[in-house]
Amino acid sequence: MKEFFSVIRSSRLFSGISEEELSDILSCLGAKKESFPKDAFLLRVGDTTDSIGLVLSGSVLVIQEDIWGNRNIVSKAAPGQTFAAAYACAKGAVLNVSVTAETPVTVMYLNVNRVLNTCPSGCAHHSLIIKNLLGVLAEKNLRFGEKLTHMGQRTTRSKIMSYLSAEARRLGKYEFDIPFSRQQLADYLAVERSGLSAELGKMHKEGLIDFHKNRFVLNI
Repeated sequence: MKEFFSVIRSSRLFSGISEEELSDILSCLGAKKESFPKDAFLLRVGDTTDSIGLVLSGSVLVIQEDIWGNRNIVSKAAPGQTFAAAYACAKGAVLNVSVTAETPVTVMYLNVNRVLNTCPSGCAHHSLIIKNLLGVLAEKNLRFGEKLTHMGQRTTRSKIMSYLSAEARRLGKYEFDIPFSRQQLADYLAVERSGLSAELGKMHKEGLIDFHKNRFVLNI
């Protein structure tokens, strides 16, 4: 696990924890490491989980699919980011999403009961982890609210502009990389890829944006 300490400490969940303290804390929290190949399911709709996942390498997608196979990307987790935290905290909650490996991925699982209940040894930093977890859950809730705002727009262009505007405000700059491929962005915004590509092309011709692959420049 030590080879991933820098990634773990970069996570909001472990904010304020020194590298010297990390080994003891991970042992206290019952941390376990597991690796998965690309496209593998880490969790499926209908599962329950008692563990918070934290991506150590690679990336995972949190997706919803209907019975006809239409896919909606709910979120993406890259190294240092968590997944399934809300489901783990809501004991017995059944997942209505699946988690898949976008790339070969290594994740760390933390038993939520050991996170939420202070250990017998009175770990001095246990309360900090709980506080950080509340911050993680709050941030995810805010990002999900943003996604609903994007999807609630009436046109494909409005959805694109809503998403890019939110990313620019969040990052504090007009040139940035987005975490999605074209198909993934279409799935995230719930639009057809062809319509997304056509609208991006129109916005470029009109001088609203420049882009190359997943790098965008907003011309303000």
